[in-house]
Amino acid sequence: MSVPFSVLELATVSQGSSPGDAMRNSLKLASATEDFGYHRFWLAEHHNMISIASVATSVLMGYIAGGTEKIRVGSGGIMLPNHSPLIVAEQFGTLGALYPNRIDLGLGRAPGTDQLTAQAIRPDRMQAQHNFPQDIELIQKYFSTDNATASVRATVAEGIDVPIWILGSSTDSAHLAAAKGLPYAFASHFAPGQLMEALSIYHNNFEPSAYLKEPYTMAAVNVIVADTQEEAEALSTSLIKMFLGILTNKRDYMQPPTPMTDDLRELSRNPHFQRMLKYSFIGNQESVAEKTREFLQATQVNELMVVGNMYQVEDRIRSYRYFAEIMNS
Repeated sequence: MSVPFSVLELATVSQGSSPGDAMRNSLKLASATEDFGYHRFWLAEHHNMISIASVATSVLMGYIAGGTEKIRVGSGGIMLPNHSPLIVAEQFGTLGALYPNRIDLGLGRAPGTDQLTAQAIRPDRMQAQHNFPQDIELIQKYFSTDNATASVRATVAEGIDVPIWILGSSTDSAHLAAAKGLPYAFASHFAPGQLMEALSIYHNNFEPSAYLKEPYTMAAVNVIVADTQEEAEALSTSLIKMFLGILTNKRDYMQPPTPMTDDLRELSRNPHFQRMLKYSFIGNQESVAEKTREFLQATQVNELMVVGNMYQVEDRIRSYRYFAEIMNS
């Protein structure tokens, strides 16, 4: 269990609450996980989803970093084809200047939304998606002090230490991260199918760079820890309903938990659910510890990132505390 452990946060909006409530809960969660010994607190980028308030990722990162003291705050991630590389460099250079040695820049290629919304965000997105590798190089250039004599500069970013990560849910991202010699984070909490193959590709093809001498991997898992197996399963009904909304395109606010019924249990065993939620560790500390140990042994990842989607922030804080106890034992 001796690996760093971190949090991926979506700022989920629960039924009966507002996006502002969700963001304030994210800060409560970040402050608590900092105290529990978590290494990073990353924020996602999603759009046009009423259940997710993490839309302006860099803005929310500033709020979280300003309300904490030492935990690293990052993007999990910035969906780069939605943005100008220059603006990303300026935003993260600003964050890095305000919160030295605490900011991470995770970059992804997916839209983080539906295709119609992606088109509204950036009409030339498809071309930008093809430019993903080149746009990463542009950001690296803007952060370099060598860019001080260029005609186009992100002056606030020059010389600022903001590590860049490649995020992915397929083997394409593994090839790219390996070729660029950058750390690699895999979204196995919802796309577990190619995890093992992607990790193998990354390790076998890794090219050392000025940014990273040896491969470094992180994988995400869903975690819900409670006092009893029955209570954890009840809390997981909110997660099951959330993914049902994703699969049926009927997305809603995060729903309150209910007792686990036969229908919900059967639904969770559906092949579609199994494909998406394969790495979901739900139970008491003993059972979650066993599943976590097996996952770390199988993947040999350098770091573990956990996602804890639950209705009440108090349940999330308790779950993250219990998981920290597992990892620190």
